Amino acid sequence: MSKSARSSHPTARAALGIAALVVIAVLANWLAALTLPGNKGIDFTENHVHTLSPGTRAILSELQAPVTIRYYATRKSEFVPREFRLHMRRVDDLLREYSSLSNGHLRIENLDPQPDTDAEDAAELDGIGGQRITQDDNFFFGLAVTSLERTSAIPFLDPNDETMLEYYIARAIAEVTKPNKPVLGLLSSLPLAGRAATVPGAAPMAPWMIYQQLAQAFTLREFDESLTSIDPAEIKVLLLIHPTDLPEPAQRAIDEFVRHGGTVIACLDPYSITAQMLGGDNPMIGPHIPAASDLPALLKAWGLAMTTGGVIADPKYRLTFPDGRIAVSLLTLTPDAMPQANSILTRDLQQLYLILPGGFTRGELAAGLTATPLVVTSPGASIVDAARASQIDQGLLTTLRPAGRSFDLALHLSGHFPAAFPAAPEMLTAPSAVGNVFLIGDVDFLYDNFAYQIQNVGGKQVAAPSNGNSSLLLNIVDQAVGSQHLIGARSRPSTLRPFTVVQEMNAAFEQEYGRTINAYRQSEQEVNQRLSELRAQRGQSDDIFLSAAQEAEVRELEAKRIDYNRRIRDEQKGLRSQKEILSTRMFFLNVILVPTLVALFGLGIYLRRRSLTRAR
Repeated sequence: MSKSARSSHPTARAALGIAALVVIAVLANWLAALTLPGNKGIDFTENHVHTLSPGTRAILSELQAPVTIRYYATRKSEFVPREFRLHMRRVDDLLREYSSLSNGHLRIENLDPQPDTDAEDAAELDGIGGQRITQDDNFFFGLAVTSLERTSAIPFLDPNDETMLEYYIARAIAEVTKPNKPVLGLLSSLPLAGRAATVPGAAPMAPWMIYQQLAQAFTLREFDESLTSIDPAEIKVLLLIHPTDLPEPAQRAIDEFVRHGGTVIACLDPYSITAQMLGGDNPMIGPHIPAASDLPALLKAWGLAMTTGGVIADPKYRLTFPDGRIAVSLLTLTPDAMPQANSILTRDLQQLYLILPGGFTRGELAAGLTATPLVVTSPGASIVDAARASQIDQGLLTTLRPAGRSFDLALHLSGHFPAAFPAAPEMLTAPSAVGNVFLIGDVDFLYDNFAYQIQNVGGKQVAAPSNGNSSLLLNIVDQAVGSQHLIGARSRPSTLRPFTVVQEMNAAFEQEYGRTINAYRQSEQEVNQRLSELRAQRGQSDDIFLSAAQEAEVRELEAKRIDYNRRIRDEQKGLRSQKEILSTRMFFLNVILVPTLVALFGLGIYLRRRSLTRAR
């Protein structure tokens, strides 16, 4: 064998070895992906956004009947927006994890509906409507979950509703695997179920989104003020939303229901904006609905009272509008207003929006009852006039008189409830069962305009929660009926991680340059206004020409206007330049500096190990 042939062997062997390692790595990853352990990983993200909640895991582990998810996603069209392609990857990963945790009970069917195909027909049959993206193509992106001859569809997977994705899928699985829906009692003076048009030619009122969600998950048994009894064996939970002017027999029925171990969820309000919008004094709007709702006899027996004479104002959680107006009674409540950090009812809620709410004050609670506050105001809260607060009266800011203590905006009562009304002789000796009452001091927070962002997608309304309002109520209902597994899956953190530092720096640049630009624009407006006045004077005068003084002023004003325009352009260029510098700096840090540091670190380890090897 020649010397050249022998010298080439090490290089060839090294190349073959590297190629073999690459092939082995690819095949190993592919084979691992086909196994259950290969689909698992470690989630180091904040809030564990890539980890399924314990509730979802429990639902999947308890599956007994086979479940099929038909996943419709248009992938081959070049017109699919980038944000939808990214969201598809998130859904793909989530469904794979669902399947891997189901012990073989969950099967995923991936379908790509193309025009005039069986997949397109199947999507239509499952209620997955397509969106027109071209003259000939529809865009499909939804799920149909089936089991036990029952189907629950998610018509559209909106990327903007990513935080609710896990909950929607888990709820659909729970719905199709349960033979019967729990029965939920409902009493409300508001038109939650919608109503017919009040005038000829007008559109009927659609059901509220919260009503549609409840009707999808539960069998609703609706009551009115004429109710005289509630059977706890049939109805486990009674939901009261703005119960106005309830007569004593109805309140007595609620009292007995709680004493027999039932659960009541009551949303009360001292001044409901929604009641006035949907049932004001104008008969063209609809039947009159009182603005206030309360359960005074029941609350008094339990040792509570609802704030009267106004609504709650809280300077800490007040809402500031873009135009600078401040609404002290429109409260944007953050997690620090929810004192039960470990409660499954509130721990995942990032924001609540309450509109002119009322508060609950605790006196001496009835014996045998315990109270757990769920949402509270700050100690700086006070009671203000409801009418002035509804008009966003800025004078309230200077007249607030803090109560020096917090008010309960939502709380949970539990225990053996005393009778609020004289009981029958046989009831006096019968011990009451453990009951539960959840109280929320607002009803407007459930109205579509305040709780959801509603879009029309493919001719269907798709609602995404705009805050935690609906989640708070649904969490309470789920816990009360025993569907606690669903609570942990609702309102999961988003996988989108905004660059908050960059956003703050951009905002600082815009504020710095914006003040100067606005000053120049104001001066320019004054110049333009003066020019308009001079032209108007010429039009009203019999003289054809302006006077010499006026012409000189016009020339001076025109010069100023040109100068201000130039200065505004210079400032805008400066702003763009600062943003470009920031963008370049971020690119350098992320794309060049960090990889370089990692490479140098790896090289240092390599040289260190090599020196130690040589020393041996």
